[in-house]
Amino acid sequence: MDSTPHGAAVTAAGFGVKGPRGWAFRNIDFTAGPGSLIAVQGPSGSGRTCLLLALTGRMKSAAGTAEVGGLPLPKKKAAVRSVTALAHVPGVAELDPALTVGEHLRERALLQGRFGGSLRALLRPRQERRAGARALVDAALSAAGLDLETLPKGIRTSVRDLERLEALRLSVALALIGGPRLLAVDDTDLKLSDDERAAAWKMLHGLAAAGTTVLAVCSEPPEGDADVVLVRTGSQSDPSSPEGAPDAPTATPDVPDARDTTGTTGTTAGKGGEAGESAEGRETAETGQTGEGSRSGPSGSDRTGSTDSTPAGAPATDGHDDEEGAADALAETGRA
Repeated sequence: MDSTPHGAAVTAAGFGVKGPRGWAFRNIDFTAGPGSLIAVQGPSGSGRTCLLLALTGRMKSAAGTAEVGGLPLPKKKAAVRSVTALAHVPGVAELDPALTVGEHLRERALLQGRFGGSLRALLRPRQERRAGARALVDAALSAAGLDLETLPKGIRTSVRDLERLEALRLSVALALIGGPRLLAVDDTDLKLSDDERAAAWKMLHGLAAAGTTVLAVCSEPPEGDADVVLVRTGSQSDPSSPEGAPDAPTATPDVPDARDTTGTTGTTAGKGGEAGESAEGRETAETGQTGEGSRSGPSGSDRTGSTDSTPAGAPATDGHDDEEGAADALAETGRA
């Protein structure tokens, strides 16, 4: 097997996003090679999430240049979306507290099977497709460090019953099912204890070491970690404003009301919670809009609310048929 890192190199020069009320962030400059761990540090409201969305092709930039895997932004936003995935982004890619772990996994794998593979893969025997989906889910759970056996009710555990670190691991696992070259994680250390924060960074370090480039928004990056590429937001001020005044945290989403499909949920197969007994039960996909009260979607985040999206591995198009396609995927299985 080829052990070459498949992660995407990321560069930015004078990169910025501007909205109706001013700059969400500006003058971002950094270079990170494939398989890097990039920590985006800054206070809430400093444009951290806007930067995450812009670098994954979900928000249009207004200044400077950036490239992800050699794909320029904003010119190749659709292509960038196809090789990136979001995890733990409030309002964009978050978990539904009313659904179980198994339902989330099953929906995500179904969507990946529908959009993430080739037409030839869709024509494979059903048993072979099930085995492939199960392998993807198992690999993603292992990489995220989520052991289903340790959960209160195993795969039938509701998201609302997960600890914060467990919910973070699940969100990361769902994003990894698509095999992204760049994984973007928001609010990485939000309300985590010191031990949980250390465990979260250990997980992200492991993903980067395995070859996936990781972009993680945080309040405090690991101290003294030379392997982390640190990017700070909120440190630049608008020359037209009083010196030291922070940039405005709002920006206009590129496409209103679009939802990213790598982390949001809303429709679930009726028997998804019983999927732990079969390989098919662990094939899941995510689509739609989340319910209220998700523990992975705190208020006060510097999110914009709606973005462009294309599941990782999907054909690079600028169309906005994610939700309709997801529904088609579920309908074709006969288990919508």
